[in-house]
Amino acid sequence: MAEAIEMLPNAIEIYDDRMRSLIRPGASLQKLTDGAVHSEGPVYCREDDSIVWSDDHGNRLLRWSASDGLSVLRDPSDYQNGNDHDLEGRLVSCSSGLRAIIRQEYNGQWQVLCDRYQGKRLNSPNDLIVKRDGTIWFTDPPYGITEPNQGYGGEQEQPGSYVYRFDPATGEIDAVITDMLRPNGLAFNPDEQLLYVSDSSAFDLSEGYHHVRIYEVVEGQNAINGRVFAVIDPGQPDGLSIDEHGNVFISSEDSVQVYAPDGTHLGKILVPETVANLTFGGKNRDRLIIAAGHSLYTIGLNTYRMQ
Repeated sequence: MAEAIEMLPNAIEIYDDRMRSLIRPGASLQKLTDGAVHSEGPVYCREDDSIVWSDDHGNRLLRWSASDGLSVLRDPSDYQNGNDHDLEGRLVSCSSGLRAIIRQEYNGQWQVLCDRYQGKRLNSPNDLIVKRDGTIWFTDPPYGITEPNQGYGGEQEQPGSYVYRFDPATGEIDAVITDMLRPNGLAFNPDEQLLYVSDSSAFDLSEGYHHVRIYEVVEGQNAINGRVFAVIDPGQPDGLSIDEHGNVFISSEDSVQVYAPDGTHLGKILVPETVANLTFGGKNRDRLIIAAGHSLYTIGLNTYRMQ
């Protein structure tokens, strides 16, 4: 039997009038379910109107739908974190435990797509996004090595924490961003000419950052001219997602923070648990799906993500 959906008091902070047009009139934050140790990496599945997400600290992959409620898809999941669909609809995921990018095949089995760069093991892939050309761009901080509840530990073999571009068609992998301390969440703007990447290094480094950087994408495969787009407070930014207009929805300790493409802070969607990641979903991709704390939340928007 499906769980009852909890309606929460609406709490929207507006700093710019453009924020008003993004929230559907009368929309309220809804708590869909809880039961995770730490919710991460949500992805919407259009074929059955469900949401798949990672309980990365609980080492499980979870699913929720209005008809079925909460169920467990993988246990253990090798500490899956970020998830997305490839161009053929298969689930591709970051496995912090295997230190790899993995994909679920049509027969339901999972296979490793890549786990090394220049002959050395990756750190612990954290979040990913599939570009419209089929390439997989992902971040690789060391949290699955350094944090006992995010992976199996081990030795770091890479000299830094990079953002990679992996082409499943050729097997080629390239480090496209090498100037960040702890790259975490990432998202392209609608025309895929800009790449936004969060840096959560303040989490474990005294000299660390809690900001989002923006890069120009050149010839579809290089990221250049990195610069700070927004400093996020309180907490550190983790996952992020971008709507049809290029507005950037960014996770933070107290909310989903929303920024216009010009860098103006438009407002906040307050959430009662620390937000880890988010995506757009629903049949019209006009619902924001939020993985936060032990739970999964959603709110209706007047905007959507192009897909």
